[in-house]
Amino acid sequence: MYLLLLPGILFMLLFKYTPMYGVLIAFQDFNIFSGIGGSPWVGLKQFEKLFHSPEFLQVLVNTLLISFYKIVLLFPLPILIALLLNEVRILWFKKTVQTIVYLPHFLSWVIITSLFVTILSPSGGMVNELIKMFGGSPIAFFTDNSVFRSLVVFTAGWKESGWNAIIFIAAISGIEQEQYEAAEIDGAGRIQRMLHITLPGILPTIVLMFILRIGNVLEAGTEQILTMYNPIVYATGDVIGTYVYRMGLGKLDYSFSTAVGLFNSVVGFLLVIFGNQMSKKLVKRSIW
Repeated sequence: MYLLLLPGILFMLLFKYTPMYGVLIAFQDFNIFSGIGGSPWVGLKQFEKLFHSPEFLQVLVNTLLISFYKIVLLFPLPILIALLLNEVRILWFKKTVQTIVYLPHFLSWVIITSLFVTILSPSGGMVNELIKMFGGSPIAFFTDNSVFRSLVVFTAGWKESGWNAIIFIAAISGIEQEQYEAAEIDGAGRIQRMLHITLPGILPTIVLMFILRIGNVLEAGTEQILTMYNPIVYATGDVIGTYVYRMGLGKLDYSFSTAVGLFNSVVGFLLVIFGNQMSKKLVKRSIW
């Protein structure tokens, strides 16, 4: 059994723990030609630069807002999808719906962005054509700061909500059927069984996923936003992940971008601990 653990342990050591050595770059004035060993040590200089940067403050606000919208609006969606699918009794219809809602997950963000660019185009896009039909003015969704965050949240929900529901569907399948049968005999309707059996039965899974989501609150969807945004919407769409990308690869400021990434990781780690403790106190359930 221990031999079966070995590949996973080696994977974790090689790809998760060994790269942590690179965190030293955040405390250096890193030079790519000198390497980590030859670059001068500057202590907390990069973090001072980080916390005094007005640009980073805006990036942090953008990240928190987009993550907050995704948690409030998108976290309940997979749970709702799982609950509704569990009530479907026509097998072919259930499988068809599952396939449709799972499918967007397998499309890359490049394809999805291209799809929505076409649909939402100010000139000839289906959505804007409908807006003009009802007397409105075309909206440049991808270059309008007032709607860009909403676009990010909507496309993320469209892509991932169905796939994320799999976890909750699996949790529902583990609930003993005798509970439903007993409740039905007692006269409980579908909604009552859903509220008093299904939801309490998957509560541990909901708590676990929520704690993990809190830990990723500073990950607002780097890959997604990189394919969707442009300099016009930096004011509302630039998040920590894209900022690290722009600073590290765009301006070759490796030390500063590493400091931003380290800040992101430490905050995420602390949020997981905080979320776990709050969950333990409020609902008496936690990861550890």
